[in-house]
Amino acid sequence: MKALALFSGGLDSLLSMKLIQEMGIEVVALHFNIGFGANRDKLEYLQNATAQIGVELRVLDIQEQFFNEVLFNPVHGYGKYFNPCIDCHANMFRHALRLLEGEGASFIISGEVIGQRPKSQRREALHQVENLTQTKGLILRPLSAKLLPPTLAEERGWVDREKLLDIHGRGRDRQLAMAKSYGWVYFEKPGGGCLLTDSHVALKLKDITQRRKPVMEDIALVKSGRYLLLPEGARLVISRNQEENRKLERPHPLMDFIHPKDWVGPIALLDKEASLSDRALAGSLTLAYGKHEPNQEYEVMIGKERLTLRPFPSKSEAQRFILGIAQDLPKNP
Repeated sequence: MKALALFSGGLDSLLSMKLIQEMGIEVVALHFNIGFGANRDKLEYLQNATAQIGVELRVLDIQEQFFNEVLFNPVHGYGKYFNPCIDCHANMFRHALRLLEGEGASFIISGEVIGQRPKSQRREALHQVENLTQTKGLILRPLSAKLLPPTLAEERGWVDREKLLDIHGRGRDRQLAMAKSYGWVYFEKPGGGCLLTDSHVALKLKDITQRRKPVMEDIALVKSGRYLLLPEGARLVISRNQEENRKLERPHPLMDFIHPKDWVGPIALLDKEASLSDRALAGSLTLAYGKHEPNQEYEVMIGKERLTLRPFPSKSEAQRFILGIAQDLPKNP
């Protein structure tokens, strides 16, 4: 017997896989990359976490499909921010279902706990996911199974329902006690895993969708850098460190690069349609975050255009100016 498990990286997912594995069932962990995971490199952690329980890890990139088909048109709407949790979960289950036959697996495991998350882990939400996926009892949630109707795996005796659990609510005491008993050191704390639940990311996505049709390259813009609204309407994104430089260096069809020339500084991206005034301001702001001499003029390449500009005298003055021009960002996404 074999099962496929949706593995977010969290403790609940690990415990769900462990419970099923202890019944002699082979488990394969599926981690779906939707493009909005935490900004750090997660692969090493995922490998260490699954190695603790001896299950195979598969990382599946579904960024483009999620971005184009789910993110901007969710059937069941969004959570508090820009998180289409119910549709996102259903989408992952659909991908897992397509893999069942080829993998020789019989059912799917999820680490969901009833009542743990207000948007996606209510009883109604679990039913909505099953309706969207037409799974017909193929999804087993081991941590809350005794509080839910028996699934196919239980009815057919593939798993022992008596060894499943009845955890509910936001408390984590039982899960943490179980992790301690297993001696695990690799498991994520709840929350913070999906950047779509981050208010700053949500504000940027909302701003983009209100102005134009989003494109895949926008994922980098909302996850990295200082996102600024300039006085005449252009959007400017300035990286904050070398890691963000690397993430923003991918060409964007609707944005121009601001290139350092004869100076060391961050990568920045500016709307191609920016006015000359906004272009000059964007160059001066970008210079302010680089290494420069006071009161000296520098050549700045903005797309194919070369401007001679003077930077803001200091980062602090640039930041004060930024606070002044960013007031039209909405407070509530």
